[in-house]
Amino acid sequence: FARMFVQVCLYFYCKCLWRCLKFVVRKLTGQCELQRICYNTKPGAARTMKIEASLKGSKSKRLQTSVNVHPDAIEKTIDDIMELKRINPDINPQLGVSLQACLLQIVGYRNLIAEVEKLRREPYDSENPQHEEMLLKLWKCLKPNSPLKARISKQWCEIGFQGDDPKTDFRGMGLLGLYNLVYFAEWDTEVAQQVLTDSLHPKYREVTKKELSHLSKAEWEKKKFDKAIGYSFAIVGINITDLAYNLLVSGALKTHFYNVAPEAPTLTHFQQTFCYLMHEFHKFWIDEDPLDIMEFNRVREKFYKRILRQLQNPEMALCPHFAASESLINM
Repeated sequence: FARMFVQVCLYFYCKCLWRCLKFVVRKLTGQCELQRICYNTKPGAARTMKIEASLKGSKSKRLQTSVNVHPDAIEKTIDDIMELKRINPDINPQLGVSLQACLLQIVGYRNLIAEVEKLRREPYDSENPQHEEMLLKLWKCLKPNSPLKARISKQWCEIGFQGDDPKTDFRGMGLLGLYNLVYFAEWDTEVAQQVLTDSLHPKYREVTKKELSHLSKAEWEKKKFDKAIGYSFAIVGINITDLAYNLLVSGALKTHFYNVAPEAPTLTHFQQTFCYLMHEFHKFWIDEDPLDIMEFNRVREKFYKRILRQLQNPEMALCPHFAASESLINM
């Protein structure tokens, strides 16, 4: 009880002290916190995340709720903020532009989570022609020279599904898993086909003397002629979709999206990020050189932690080649 009492006292003391400090700084600089952030922090995640924290932490309900408005109401929200903060828009025209860009990113990220969640919750329906069409497109993109002999076929195992009907493998991630796989196969075809090829063909590798001293004969044979780099392409794609989904809903991807999307991040941004994660996980798996697929969860968790560490850098863009143009970034 005493510890809790002290923590409560410290909380209110720090909160009051912080508000007093903000008041003093405003009087000294003639600028509110939002102005100081926009004028002193370069565009991207660093600025947007500070703006988001400032609005959420404000004592004004109008400012707190500004991060949850509809995209169509953002301009009106900016006017309300300027009025509430007594900022003359004619003297500070750039401030309105900067706040609008930040709010578009903040509101867009929230809407993206809702869109991704909707896809994740929608189950694959083999009676839905659109679902079936997407599934067949996945096959055609990955295996253009090998016609699918039947909808229910063992051939699906060739691209990494577990059985003769892929619909059962989408249960965890719903349509989101299929959307991501199709996007990867359609828009990053060369890389997707190479990853698939690597996962299917045996790979000879030299076993070092150090490894020999720690391996049994059976393990040595398995390690020497390791069938496939070690995983099923489609199943791993669904698993990496889950990884990307967790990064999104936890807020970890804010750093990346606020740096690459000049305004609202979209589903396309999320799918591009999935392509990057698939490519990077493939390289990471090869570097880790696990003994077999039983090590998948260990390698996945290690990869996930590495991505989280990277995203702690406010300047991080996971796939910078998807970044917006400089003219938009410099708003």
